[in-house]
Amino acid sequence: MSNIVLAQAAAEQAVNINPGLAAIGYGLGAIGPGIGVGLIFAAVINGTARQPEAQGKLQGIGFSTFVLTEVLALIGIVIYFIASAA
Repeated sequence: MSNIVLAQAAAEQAVNINPGLAAIGYGLGAIGPGIGVGLIFAAVINGTARQPEAQGKLQGIGFSTFVLTEVLALIGIVIYFIASAA
């Protein structure tokens, strides 16, 4: 058999592993925002325990940084869908 026929046979039997790799990549990428959210709210709780009168200000800062951290996870899931579709 010629090399062209062998290459076509190999291409037909190839398995697309891109969606699986994209899922693993997103899973690893979601670890960072998860840790970040935990650290943010741990700091808010710690600051509120030390200075209870600053609770409102600390919660506002905590939620705004929470939103910024979660944007990273949302960007990651968008990239996951782009990578798994290609």
